[in-house]
Amino acid sequence: MVSTAFAPLIGQSQAIELLHQAVLQQRVAPAYLFSGPSGVGRSLAARCFLESLLALDVLPAKKQGLQNRLQQGNHPDLLWVQPTYLHQGKLLSAAEAAAAGLKRKAPPQIRLDQVRQLAQFLGRPPMESARSVVVIEQAETMAEAAANGLLKTLEEPGPATLILIAPGAEALLPTLVSRCQRIPFYRLSPEALGQVLKQAGHAEILQHPELLEIAQGSPGEAIASWQQLQAIPPDLLATLTQPLRAAREALELARRLDKALDTEAQLWLIDYLQHALWRSRRQPQLLQHLEKARQALLSYAQPRLVWEVTLMAIAQA
Repeated sequence: MVSTAFAPLIGQSQAIELLHQAVLQQRVAPAYLFSGPSGVGRSLAARCFLESLLALDVLPAKKQGLQNRLQQGNHPDLLWVQPTYLHQGKLLSAAEAAAAGLKRKAPPQIRLDQVRQLAQFLGRPPMESARSVVVIEQAETMAEAAANGLLKTLEEPGPATLILIAPGAEALLPTLVSRCQRIPFYRLSPEALGQVLKQAGHAEILQHPELLEIAQGSPGEAIASWQQLQAIPPDLLATLTQPLRAAREALELARRLDKALDTEAQLWLIDYLQHALWRSRRQPQLLQHLEKARQALLSYAQPRLVWEVTLMAIAQA
């Protein structure tokens, strides 16, 4: 019987079985690679595994409240590492960067300083359990120096287990991958996706087929897309999904769009429009115009100019 710690994880039976057997047989590897698409349960699986693992190792007097401490992230033998932004010599989380109102052109990274802190964390003995545990989210964002620093830690991890979360083995240095046991994660079936969304209180997403198409079996992507959709002014979205009648209308729409949305939201909007316009108009050239816009935005072209060119081309299609 699989540990109840894995009960929240839906649609990932292979990963659950591999992790459950590792704990049951007390053959826990020094390092794991949780590989697969984002939003399908990799981070949740890590939390479930931690609960099962630390419940096995923790001293009896410390078992009470283990789950709450793991959820709150204040367990002394757990370190959860996420990509950071560098601002004026300080490392900021995504939430801290957003709260500071920073314009973030460069994506966040797992940095060498974080890997050094990780090594220091593992350099002390665990306080409550038989091992320390480190989780590295978006491990694929590690720069070369950070990856090489982590490699040294993986060579002699001590009484510890490290979990790297990444899209796939090809996103990491082969030397890192070779030291990890791979746990595969897959996109969910429509039934499993619906179950997760309902349990998460987002059943309304199931009424938006274009969002489900964007998600491609990832509940996390579906929820993120729903949140993006809610952040776009409804009148702006309605205008974008209707045929444009004149160049002046396209130029004004480009101005409004550039003013209302940051670049990240604009990139998501391109995905949404590709699906929505294909469902309503079935014109391949519209998708091509939008794809050119995506590439231009990713190349840091001026967003308003990108949308002026794109929307005028769509108006003439």
